Amino acid sequence: MGDVLVDLLPLLIGAALLPVWIIIVLFLLRGERGPGKAAAFLGGAMLVRLAQGVIFGLLIETAVQEYGEESANAIASTLLLIVGILLLLGAVKKWRREEDPDAPPPGWQEFLRRATPVKALGMGALLMVLALKQWVFTLSAIAVIEQGGLSRGENVLLYVLFTLAAQSLMAAPVVVTWLAPARADQWLGALEGWLQHNERVIMIAVSLIFGVWFFWKGISGLIG
Repeated sequence: MGDVLVDLLPLLIGAALLPVWIIIVLFLLRGERGPGKAAAFLGGAMLVRLAQGVIFGLLIETAVQEYGEESANAIASTLLLIVGILLLLGAVKKWRREEDPDAPPPGWQEFLRRATPVKALGMGALLMVLALKQWVFTLSAIAVIEQGGLSRGENVLLYVLFTLAAQSLMAAPVVVTWLAPARADQWLGALEGWLQHNERVIMIAVSLIFGVWFFWKGISGLIG
């Protein structure tokens, strides 16, 4: 299990280091009923990620049973290659200041400002469904876990750990707000401003570093 967890680390770090998701959580926290709405938003995103794990985990497990473990290796390597290509293309688009396909829809700030916790939960689920990078990170994680040849219980445990870790940087501001409500607004406001100012640089750096890594892992897995 330890080897599979090591293979998952780049995927969970990449999934967690998408600034736009953290910015949305920070925006929610600074509004009316902020902690409840932010927690609901995170809950919606997590429900979708867990549903993806159940559906696609069973599909890949079926493919492995039908075609052998080589199919899991091929699926995992192909998905890692796709992640690498998407991240490298994303770095180029960010450098050229092109529109990010994973960016929230226009008017999202006004919608979330007026949203109830139930609507925030729905928004979190919808954005996770529409987020191409999150889809590929999640599917790649599922394939890497299935590739490990572990028991179903161990696979479930690893995927739950991946899900929690991938949401950790989004959940951290919510925890800070609950633990230190008096100071949280000032801290989170400064963090939100910094992220908005540096989001482009962060995304270019993350996309380049992880894009090269995943591209190499995918290619080496397919030809190895």
